[in-house]
Amino acid sequence: MKLVLGMFLSLDGVAQGPGGPEEDRSGGFAHGGWSVPYWDQAMVDVQSAWVETLDALLLGRGTYEIFAAHWPHAEADDPIATRFNRVPKYVASHAPLSLPWAGSERLEGEAAASIRALKARPGDQLQVHGSLGLAQTLLREGLIDELRLWWFPVVLGQGKRLFGEGTVPAGMALLDTLRFQTGVVFQHYRVGAPLSYGSFMHADPPPEELQRRLGIAEGAA
Repeated sequence: MKLVLGMFLSLDGVAQGPGGPEEDRSGGFAHGGWSVPYWDQAMVDVQSAWVETLDALLLGRGTYEIFAAHWPHAEADDPIATRFNRVPKYVASHAPLSLPWAGSERLEGEAAASIRALKARPGDQLQVHGSLGLAQTLLREGLIDELRLWWFPVVLGQGKRLFGEGTVPAGMALLDTLRFQTGVVFQHYRVGAPLSYGSFMHADPPPEELQRRLGIAEGAA
């Protein structure tokens, strides 16, 4: 299975507490629920279509507890709830925890090794939703195959970031971009594209107009 991570992000890269004021107040975070006013039906439809492709869920402890308190009790005709409740749920947690959601299992042993074993199983997608702490491990270990990033038109100035200090450099190939009327932009990336470097000063050569606009033409101030 390929591992696909979905994350809600502010324009300054914050991923903490998008779903409600009490979701994650750690570090004195005061902006919980910042994504909620920007959702519309078109966004829900995109998210629902993606959920239909999953074969299993992989979640961090905090996100699992939030999901387990909500999705088993959602309306019976909710397409996201229907799929989430049906598939296996794997939880990455260092400590034992209650598993009230049917089909849930805590990963045993070292997380990266356990997740590699999950990816080796038959199926299309192992999906990770939120789970910011787990996401850091997945990025560091090179376990993510695709990223589905939702950029919300807010700047928060504080909070935990998906791509923070210690992020491993990686190339991305853009697979899709969607723009919604609420100002949200969705971007779908394949992870692992070549990461290359260059210089405008040593292109082959850059057109004079481009040089002028970038202020790098010979003699530019």
